[in-house]
Amino acid sequence: MEWIKEKGKGIALCFLIAVAAWLAVAALPELKIVGAPVIAIIFGMILALFLKKRTEFDRGISFTAKKILQYAIILLGFGLNLATVGKVGLSSLPIILSTISTALIVAFVMHRMMSIPGKISTLVGIGSSICGGSAIAATAPVIKASDEEIAQSISVIFFFNVIAAVIFPTLGGLLHMSNEGFALFAGTAINDTSSVTAAAATWDTLHGTNGAVLSYATVVKLTRTLAIIPITLILAFYQIRRARKGQGEDCAEVSFKKIFPMFILYFILASLITTVFTAVFSGTALTVAEDVFAVLKEASKFLIVMAMAAIGLNTNIVKLLRSGGKPLALGFICWVCIACVSLLLQKTLGIW
Repeated sequence: MEWIKEKGKGIALCFLIAVAAWLAVAALPELKIVGAPVIAIIFGMILALFLKKRTEFDRGISFTAKKILQYAIILLGFGLNLATVGKVGLSSLPIILSTISTALIVAFVMHRMMSIPGKISTLVGIGSSICGGSAIAATAPVIKASDEEIAQSISVIFFFNVIAAVIFPTLGGLLHMSNEGFALFAGTAINDTSSVTAAAATWDTLHGTNGAVLSYATVVKLTRTLAIIPITLILAFYQIRRARKGQGEDCAEVSFKKIFPMFILYFILASLITTVFTAVFSGTALTVAEDVFAVLKEASKFLIVMAMAAIGLNTNIVKLLRSGGKPLALGFICWVCIACVSLLLQKTLGIW
């Protein structure tokens, strides 16, 4: 009961926004060009401007944005063959490593050129290069970032995530990208998992690919997310070294459990279950399993829309624009450079 009291209102609000977005797309076919996830983000952003007494909703909204999105991704693993997951992850590694390196280098250079505070530069660079808010949340305790620095960095990342989720499907269409090419583009050039799934789901809706691009892009993004572990550990060792030399504060204790995104493990487990069922069962049993997987995949799509509503509710555009131009400029430059590197490598490798 205590859990429901704390989080129930926020979760219910996200659920209602998701239903409204889902019904809006169903009722107005022209909205399919945008997709329910993006509509939910927009609804959430508009409602956030007028929502009073946020404190009673905040915990549920945060739970939806983080945990329910993770549950959605886990459900997405059902119906995905593990061999496909491994193949997609490995094939996308060159682009993933290149985009991560690009963002980190750009963040460092801009930090020096524009005198942007080091912790904000680090958080925005890592958030842009790996997985947005999750990477910032994992990195912040290691570098001892303040709540204000965390909030500002996450707001910058979310701002460009929302733009990417809205414009990337259209941009991909204008560039005549293949389904595989757009999945790689979304998975490597959009910062946060939430917006990757939103853009990929919109592409699926526009091109009738029945969730194929969403699955592919999600695997690419989850492979990229694993970079949280080495990056955070490197930062931790750097902070410890500085502390020992008397150049900084003592580093926060690093826990592998806190760093490792456990939902990726559950996603792989779901894919393993699918792989085993496909290999062992046949006939009626396999048909029933595939029907169950289809239901779980549809549930995953709706949970993603709920998470998008939460992301919209957490995005305060007015506050972001008032907070200063330098972090926004840094986020924009990182974002553009990552997108250009992703497209250039795809063109070079013949994927696009």
